[in-house]
Amino acid sequence: MTVELREAKHVLEYAYRRSVGPVIGRFFGALKEGRIEGVRTRSGRVLVPAHEYDPETGEPVGEFVEVGSAGVVTAWAWVPHPRPKHPLDRPFGWALIHLDGADTALLHVVDAGTESRMKTGMRVRARFRDEPVGGILDIACFEPEEER
Repeated sequence: MTVELREAKHVLEYAYRRSVGPVIGRFFGALKEGRIEGVRTRSGRVLVPAHEYDPETGEPVGEFVEVGSAGVVTAWAWVPHPRPKHPLDRPFGWALIHLDGADTALLHVVDAGTESRMKTGMRVRARFRDEPVGGILDIACFEPEEER
């Protein structure tokens, strides 16, 4: 008995647009200016990226707070073979980065060069794009601080 195999390529995507609103819009606007802002909750915690509501209580957030553009990697995963839509075209690390002055971590990429240079606890600093557009990728990547 001969079995004929058939194959069909399928791409699953969720293409959509989202209006950013006043909180995330301001967060992206600050990135366009080369700054990182979070928001302060009623309890005093600083959330980065900015949220419209406190995830612990559901209450609206308070004032905007500028935080540092450097911080500490708290967790990471290495990407040895980037895909076409990844933010970098060379191996990199996805990392949770606890920025100076923030109480939460930001997920972004670290351009460390090699996996052996990535470490939990390493200090990294944001490198901003030369031509910002007002989005999360205005931070081109984070780089190890010792290289700056």
